[in-house]
Amino acid sequence: QVTSNGSAGGGEGAAETQRQQQQPAPNAWQVIKGVLFRIFIIWAISSWFRRAPAPQEPNSSGGAPRAPSRNLFPKDTLMDLYVYISEHEHFTEFNVSSALFWQKRDLVYGDWTSGDNADGCYEHYGEVDISQSVQQNGSIYVHVYFTKSGFHPDPRQKNLYRRLATVHTSRMINKYKRRRFQKTKNLLTGETEADPEMIKRAEDFGPVEVISHWHPNLTINMVDDHTPWVRGSVPPPLDQYVKFDAISGDYFPILYFNDYWNLQKDYFPINESLQRLPFRLSFCPLSLWRWQLYAAQSSKSPWNFLGEDLYEQSDEEQDSVKVALLETNPYLLALTIIVSIVHSIFEFLAFKNDIQFWNSRQSLEGLSVRSVFFGVFQSLVVLLYILDNETNFVVQVSVFIGLLIDLWKITKVMDVRLDRENKVAGVFPRVTFKDKSTYIESSTKVYDDMAFRYLSWILFPLLGCYAVYSLLYLEHKGWYSWVLSMLYGFLLTFGFITMTPQLFINYKLKSVAHLPWRMLTYKALNTFIDDLFAFVIKMPMMYRIGCLRDDVVFFIYLYQRWIYRVDLTRVNEFGVSGEAQVSPRAPLPTSDPLMAPLP
Repeated sequence: QVTSNGSAGGGEGAAETQRQQQQPAPNAWQVIKGVLFRIFIIWAISSWFRRAPAPQEPNSSGGAPRAPSRNLFPKDTLMDLYVYISEHEHFTEFNVSSALFWQKRDLVYGDWTSGDNADGCYEHYGEVDISQSVQQNGSIYVHVYFTKSGFHPDPRQKNLYRRLATVHTSRMINKYKRRRFQKTKNLLTGETEADPEMIKRAEDFGPVEVISHWHPNLTINMVDDHTPWVRGSVPPPLDQYVKFDAISGDYFPILYFNDYWNLQKDYFPINESLQRLPFRLSFCPLSLWRWQLYAAQSSKSPWNFLGEDLYEQSDEEQDSVKVALLETNPYLLALTIIVSIVHSIFEFLAFKNDIQFWNSRQSLEGLSVRSVFFGVFQSLVVLLYILDNETNFVVQVSVFIGLLIDLWKITKVMDVRLDRENKVAGVFPRVTFKDKSTYIESSTKVYDDMAFRYLSWILFPLLGCYAVYSLLYLEHKGWYSWVLSMLYGFLLTFGFITMTPQLFINYKLKSVAHLPWRMLTYKALNTFIDDLFAFVIKMPMMYRIGCLRDDVVFFIYLYQRWIYRVDLTRVNEFGVSGEAQVSPRAPLPTSDPLMAPLP
């Protein structure tokens, strides 16, 4: 499996090197939800650490602000294009004819009507000879020069070179990716279906190998812009591309290497079997607003102190977004984005109401305390599993926050105390758990124990069967990974069964007034949205079945709400019934809750 090297770019790109447990491929619905969540996280963090705007640089000793600058290449300037390819980051070999890849004369700055397709674009295709150094993970660079017509980019040609008539940019055009090899095997037989060559490379280079990759397409954009930029006041990330002349104060035309639409699946590794690399280079003008979009997408986040793994964003997800933009019907794409936003809002509201419900809950009558503990166990298994499989950092944080919330719920359903007399190992205070009085004194505890006893008759045999299947037919890194993957797969398949104890308690109490209906409603709406996309977007059948079985459980909740209605004939502690509430001669005290559970 190939993953990106945060600082060097890249993403997943090589074929499967071993047989692993199949994971569902990302789809547009999951991708857009993930992108919205990431945007919210970055915005929330940046709002706490927002920096003040940089002060303007003084133009003179008196501290006067700099005057607006101008583009050194006016509109309709005639230009010549020189493209050189070299293995050196700093290029000086202008006299080497083999280094010149493309030369195009008499281009017009800001021309949108010339070219083969009448869009101002030109294209050149060729093959690049590579040396043994490049074959063995060496770097290769492209150097692009635009000069005003009649000039040359070589500074050594004094009569033809002008500094203010030459704009230059360069970049490394190969991309380094990290290929990870996870050595797995069948724990019983010790055999593996991994490629023997990959096993040998893992032994020679370690579990992580950096490999140079190549993409045959690249576009050079010259931004058609004459904005009077002020040096020191160009907003990020645009300031990385606007280059000012140190003497005149004016700026050079903005050059941008555009590889946004290069899909990761089209990259291939560079090795000793390749002598020449295909390369198609295009030149196109670019408007200011489109350049701003591309620059914002390709800019690196300022939160590098969190580590590279945070920005090792799945390139499969990025490719899914690009493919969705390119191939999806515009109306369906717009509907997907709108519904994704609604889904995210419902998730936030469900989270908020869940916290409010447990924070204000005084009585535990009718609520399954054991389900809270099972939720903690489930969140812990998911967190350990994604840590063992090196999942995205944002996902790890979200799961960890969910685990903390589940742990907090324990303090609301039980009395948690520190026993400082009976210490663990004589050092650490022992944590004790005791059922709350509202839970013990009610019949809920009896029904909760009964429900989980019946549930264990189903869960334990299923768990044993799934454990045997995972051990016999799947490969794992070790026994620890087997336990985690087995528990995670079991919870993913049969986790909905843990919702049934609450249904049993509702049935025994003949009441649903104790449930957090707002939170359940928001989660149910999200489930219905998942149903919509489960059948509109191509995805595994097990995911579709999972959405439907959650619907079945919620419809049972709705059925219980319908049959266990409020009893208006019941007399409360004030001697007043619900029927008397509708009579004007029998006012009710303000503290009378008629929504209490039925006896």
